[in-house]
Amino acid sequence: MKYTLTFATLICSLLLLPALARGQVRTPAPSQMDPTMTRERPLNEMEEEMKAKQAIRYAEKGHQENLDRAREIADIGKELKAAVKSTPLISRESEKRMERLEKLTRKIRGEAGGDDQEVEIPNRPSDVPAAMNRIAEAAEKLSRDVQNTPRQVVSASVIENANVLLELIKVVRTLTRQP
Repeated sequence: MKYTLTFATLICSLLLLPALARGQVRTPAPSQMDPTMTRERPLNEMEEEMKAKQAIRYAEKGHQENLDRAREIADIGKELKAAVKSTPLISRESEKRMERLEKLTRKIRGEAGGDDQEVEIPNRPSDVPAAMNRIAEAAEKLSRDVQNTPRQVVSASVIENANVLLELIKVVRTLTRQP
């Protein structure tokens, strides 16, 4: 009887042990799963159309944000030009505007597919008011280029104008640091 009880316990434990071990293994979260493994069937025509429309809406939204950035760049350029007319020194508010201008310009350049490049500015400004006037002109030009560029087009002109504007911002910062 003792052997039978031991044998029955052994058999039950051998049958239950794999089930207990299997219960201890976690399946990965859906975010960690391979996306190709979560799809059991291909997309039907309606689902593909919805996905394409969603992609178009997303691209249009990004383009609209870029247009808004371009308008803000033009506005900041005008504000900086007006601020330097009233006083030749750069105020803390003007510095903040220049930082915002630089951030927006980098974002537009990145959206256009550009990156840092060496830019040679002809007739490099030698004083702050002249540099601010050139910044205002470059900001307006960049804004017009972005607004005239269709959503699906990568514009080398936008990238070049953005790099010129960023270089002019560097010039102003250099001029304001000189004693």
